[in-house]
Amino acid sequence: MTAPPPKTGGGDRPERSFLVHGATVPVPRLKPGLYVVATPIGNLADMTLRALSMLAGADAILAEDTRVSRTLLARYGIGTPLSPYHEHNAAEARPRALRRMAEGQALALISDAGTPLISDPGYRLVAEAVALGLPATVAPGASAVLAALCVAGLPTDRFFFEGFLPPRSAARRERINALAAVPGTLVFYESPGRLAEALADLALELGPRPAAVARELTKLHEEVRRGPLDVLAAHYAAAGEPRGEVVIVAGGALAREAVTEDALAGDIVEALMSLSVKDAAAAVAAKHGLPRRQVYARALKLAGARR
Repeated sequence: MTAPPPKTGGGDRPERSFLVHGATVPVPRLKPGLYVVATPIGNLADMTLRALSMLAGADAILAEDTRVSRTLLARYGIGTPLSPYHEHNAAEARPRALRRMAEGQALALISDAGTPLISDPGYRLVAEAVALGLPATVAPGASAVLAALCVAGLPTDRFFFEGFLPPRSAARRERINALAAVPGTLVFYESPGRLAEALADLALELGPRPAAVARELTKLHEEVRRGPLDVLAAHYAAAGEPRGEVVIVAGGALAREAVTEDALAGDIVEALMSLSVKDAAAAVAAKHGLPRRQVYARALKLAGARR
């Protein structure tokens, strides 16, 4: 007597399911379209049941790094096929994915960690799917941006997510200066190797604003270090390169009364009595919440007039 053929949930895949605490949870095949699925940023237990259902019910999963994603799928007994989708192959992979969905398949999009589309190329896939009239659904979940913001101890009513700053100091400082007047909390991603340099440039352009460095969030060695930007810069310069993914959270520009030109000039002249032009400009810019470059240009003129 031969065994019966496996049950199918649509197409030629066996019945879809995932594992939770050793129990098998069957799921239906997803309707055609794109499913944006958040995955854990460290702790694999931070996976929602709805996200697991989507990953198990999809025809394929578009993954940033299939090697990383296999660990997550193995943890939950999910056998959905993986296809690579990342910044280096998106131009070729995106048309194929759109064609598959138009032909009736359900594709899930995930990143290595956290919510897709945040500092990765997935938004173009969503935009083009929507433009073609294909359904797009999200299973929200972990996000390093929001996790760091929640534990930084800084205002959360308004924030600005910048992502990664430029790798070179001159371009990085120029970009930071452009953000100096943003009235909300600033959130950045940064690599461990550039953390100390990035903090030093942030302190130079923004002054000693309150800040936090969140590292290895949700993992065993999670660390959140808080303090003024200049103090944090000095700490990581002395401590050496840290391990793990890093999020920097910095206070936004404070709401201040508009300073008059005469008052600004007076503060600059007073600061120049004991500080260099660069340091005087940084101190006055931090005091009034003004872009450092604007104050520096004024300080140069005033310093030249005093000679």
